[in-house]
Amino acid sequence: MKLGLQLGYWGAQPPANAPELVAAAEAEGFDAVFAAESWGSDAFTPLAWWGSATERVRLGTSVVQISARTPTSCAMHALTLDHLSGGRHILGLGVSGPQVVEGWYGQPFAKPLARTREYVSIVRNVLARREPVTGTGPHYRLPYDGEGATGLGKPLKPITHPLRPDIPIWLGAEGPKNVALAAEIADGWLAIYYTPRLAPMYNEWLDEGFARAGARRTRDDFEVAATCQVVVTDDRAATVASMKPVTALYVGGMGAPELNFHAQVYRRMGYGDVVDEVTRLFRAGRKDDAAAAVPDEMVTETMIVGNRDEVRHEVKRWEDAGVTMLLVSCRDAAHVHDLADVVLR
Repeated sequence: MKLGLQLGYWGAQPPANAPELVAAAEAEGFDAVFAAESWGSDAFTPLAWWGSATERVRLGTSVVQISARTPTSCAMHALTLDHLSGGRHILGLGVSGPQVVEGWYGQPFAKPLARTREYVSIVRNVLARREPVTGTGPHYRLPYDGEGATGLGKPLKPITHPLRPDIPIWLGAEGPKNVALAAEIADGWLAIYYTPRLAPMYNEWLDEGFARAGARRTRDDFEVAATCQVVVTDDRAATVASMKPVTALYVGGMGAPELNFHAQVYRRMGYGDVVDEVTRLFRAGRKDDAAAAVPDEMVTETMIVGNRDEVRHEVKRWEDAGVTMLLVSCRDAAHVHDLADVVLR
């Protein structure tokens, strides 16, 4: 099992101890460091800034939102960071949700699967640098020939030669069709709210993608990186209770009430009634009551909490289920050390 440090996206201010966490992850044998974005900080700049002090860890985005950049712009970011890091970049992509896509980026959210397939294809063509890049659409047309076009655009190749023509692309995916698409066209799956209990279901989705004509990978060389809070503690009950407000936020407060992808994940786990109640309470402004409505098992399904022996046992269970990397958030360097000591040694 590998460990990836998840720096996430920023709140009101940049995290003060990120350089300390990144340095600790490098020293303790973590495989990768990841940064995310929502509608504040971006994902590439922190990796370039804090990653400049590293020599070994891979630097990944988990995730960058495809509506935030054209595919050629995204490929330029990936090409640049891969050069600066000496070939250590992982490009993690995701579609986000309609509130962000349409409300923040002013782009249509419709047909996310088709948009993702087209987007990834163009990114790969830029990085391959075999020929001038074109796109026949319908979502990304290169050269642009729609309303307002001058007719002067022409296909181009990147001026800069990519360090690697095949930078790993991982897809953030939650539903069955998205996960199958990741297995078909990507090099890894960034899984959120993964639970080993449903591994047979996930494997069906993945196998569907691997079986498609032209699939890039097999299960043997495909990475499954699961976001998972891992806490080594003798007070399991208190730790689980402290995590319930975050679960309530994502289940009841993220996205639109009628289209919350995180809530759909928990419905597939069998928590439909709880999701309804948590959503009702959260949307009514009763956030504490919403957190209290989250049962312990709903938290522990997707996280690893316990003493050292319990954590080691659970990590093995996740590994046996097919997870190759745990994406963990750490509060300080001591937390990084504890996880490395329990999981990696």
